[in-house]
Amino acid sequence: MGELDGKVALITGGARGQGAAEGALFAREGATVVLADVLDEAGEATAGAIERAEYAHLDVTSEADWDRVVADIVARHGRLDILVNNAGILLNGKLVNQSLEGWNRIVAINQTGVFLGIRAAGRAMIEAGNGGSIVNISSVAGLEGIFGTGAYSATKWAVRGMTKVAAKELGSHGIRVNSVHPGFIQTDMVAGAPAMTDPAKRAKAERNIPVGRLGEVDDIANMVLFLAGEGSSYCTGQEFVVDGGVHG
Repeated sequence: MGELDGKVALITGGARGQGAAEGALFAREGATVVLADVLDEAGEATAGAIERAEYAHLDVTSEADWDRVVADIVARHGRLDILVNNAGILLNGKLVNQSLEGWNRIVAINQTGVFLGIRAAGRAMIEAGNGGSIVNISSVAGLEGIFGTGAYSATKWAVRGMTKVAAKELGSHGIRVNSVHPGFIQTDMVAGAPAMTDPAKRAKAERNIPVGRLGEVDDIANMVLFLAGEGSSYCTGQEFVVDGGVHG
């Protein structure tokens, strides 16, 4: 018996990185998994390599895409139990140098995309009457100001706030909403970071992390699994930091 036997989960940004790791773990725990992304080729390949996984094209900034994907899941599987709002982008740069175009793009994906996901999944879960779990991937940048990440940090603080409001609004329907705040996790999004390309800087970064290593995608996937499952049934509206102890 798996932790998620009989559950149906939708994971955005599921083509690679954290989303793909979450999908693989959820499937091993018995869930039917829908990996959603705009990277169609990579998403199809990832889903094809995971038992009980499928791929759906989903632009998280599109209201129509959200409504279509959620309606299709409910029509084919009869339910939607778990949503992981994992999709996101990182654009570094000082606020005084930030273009409005870049600002609007990161807000659309990281912030509006999460809102649309909570709304679409929340409506479906309320109608089904089975409760559910929504896990929003924020960041340690949603807990403190990090130099050079003004736009990104603004969206991750917003995700933290939306999570708390949604938890209060959806709790009476048996729907829990929590946020996960990763530290430095080795994914494609940070592939160009100095700690990923320079051994000396990596060693320095690891010395500043109490557990002595950079994060792996499975570190996040394991936390998301906990929040999706019954073991966290009394947890909602909370932030869960996964950063090796930096913010301890």
